[in-house]
Amino acid sequence: MATKQWWKESVVYQIYPRSFNDSNNDGIGDLNGIIEKLDYLKELGVDVVWLSPVYESPNDDNGYDISDYRGIMDEFGTMEDWERLVDEMHRRGLKLVMDLVVNHSSDEHAWFTESRRSKDNPYRDYYIWRPGKNGAEPNNWVSFFSGSAWQYDETTDEYYLHLFTKKQPDLNWENPKLRKEVYDLMTFWLDKGVDGFRMDVINVISKAPGLPDAKVTSDRKYQWGGEHFVNGPRFMEFIHEMNEKVISNYDVMTVGEMPMVTPEDGVRFTNEKDGIVNMLFQFEHMDVDSIPGHSLGKWAINKEWKLTDLKKIMSKWQIAMQEGNGWNSLYLENHDQPRSVSRFGNDKNFHEESAKMLATWLHMMQGTPYVYQGQELGMTNVAFERLEDYKDVEIHNFYRDVVEDGNEDPDMIMEAIRVKGRDNARTPMQWNRGTNAGFTSGEPWIKVNPNYTDINAEQQVDDPNSIFSYYKELIQLRKQHEIVVYGDYQLILEGDEQIYAYTRTMGDENLLVVTNFSDGKPVFKLPEHISFDRKELLIANYDVRDEEIEEFTLKPYEARVYKLK
Repeated sequence: MATKQWWKESVVYQIYPRSFNDSNNDGIGDLNGIIEKLDYLKELGVDVVWLSPVYESPNDDNGYDISDYRGIMDEFGTMEDWERLVDEMHRRGLKLVMDLVVNHSSDEHAWFTESRRSKDNPYRDYYIWRPGKNGAEPNNWVSFFSGSAWQYDETTDEYYLHLFTKKQPDLNWENPKLRKEVYDLMTFWLDKGVDGFRMDVINVISKAPGLPDAKVTSDRKYQWGGEHFVNGPRFMEFIHEMNEKVISNYDVMTVGEMPMVTPEDGVRFTNEKDGIVNMLFQFEHMDVDSIPGHSLGKWAINKEWKLTDLKKIMSKWQIAMQEGNGWNSLYLENHDQPRSVSRFGNDKNFHEESAKMLATWLHMMQGTPYVYQGQELGMTNVAFERLEDYKDVEIHNFYRDVVEDGNEDPDMIMEAIRVKGRDNARTPMQWNRGTNAGFTSGEPWIKVNPNYTDINAEQQVDDPNSIFSYYKELIQLRKQHEIVVYGDYQLILEGDEQIYAYTRTMGDENLLVVTNFSDGKPVFKLPEHISFDRKELLIANYDVRDEEIEEFTLKPYEARVYKLK
């Protein structure tokens, strides 16, 4: 069995500060707004809060472009406010995980301002500069946000690399001075009481020597160069060094956001013997509803995705991590993903049922569950009519790239944005039925989802049958039953396209988790190899009579968890 650790037994709640709670009514969420809602989080029962970036930033990518790693963004408050937030959290037994964004900085960071001045500036080598090639960019890499990954800078007649927006130049991890700066800023925050880091796109910090061209796989001008920077040649070395110099001196939690990784990578990066992080965010299940190899990438919506595909992905990760002594992060939503009840459930006819089913399905797996703000209320995607109502740089870059500079149908692209856009998760938190959902009495930075009068915290907190109360119950089960945290996972009914069922096993105890991912009424049949003397229903999203579990008919989006002995 895996070694017991506090971060395995925890449930993490992600706050996107800009959209959480606005205390001074300027339309932007802030640190004091978070403090006002800490008792709400305590009521929900979570243990750890992961705070998306609150550092100084010009906000080209909503705070993921940092101009001062030791300063707090004015819009969010002051360092004193931040210190009060940590104190108030720790007083309530909540831990704080901060975002560590060190693949890139803002182009307004002092390091970059110096770096671009001249080729012999002491900070030049903090970033990745190259001369052009044949009058064009140094190579053909495409950025994660469309267009070239290179930006020309006329001051020194060279290009700098930016895997994200042009205002997010990549830091040069080959430079030991830069690495020391990163370790110093991490130590600064840990000494101020931070309980861990979520490391933004951490597995792209090491680039292949010489920065070779990407393979040409499409007819587009710029190509995906991931083979030259995902899990790059010195990645493990850099993170081992980070752990040795910083992390190993503290009892903290680390989670790496790692695009394009396999379960084998997962074991290598998280195993208890020589792993580099406690857990990671992988994206394979987030691509289940995309069309593989399509030129539109994640925006190409696969309306025919199959439950068996999701089973393969999740089971592969569950089994690999448990056999390799690694650890999973369990998530369906975050600030980069659309709302899960709209994506994997049915937010029209079975809103409450499917939100509860998805929560059951996820929280009963092995790994640390993450709840994204509003997920515990069943907040849904928003469908803005106009492009201007969307604020995300990724959305606007994508639209410009494929509609204005390409020839895609604007209506089809707007539909893709409504389904997959990151702003689905960034509309203000829905606290009550009042003005702007109780988020602010000012003009919110992004419009509120109009369904806030039906979906809000005030309605749900005291309702024993609400989605909120159901999440609360799931979180409590994790604290009461060790098997929920540490039990081994095994998939059953592998080929079923409506029912996702699995067991968790620990000693002579079994959990049986049965979920219906459809609006049909499939019949569940218990496989013969599962035997038991006693059964106890731990949680269900419908009223369940004390019926036999060898065979029963599931209602639409039904979920049940039994403890068997």
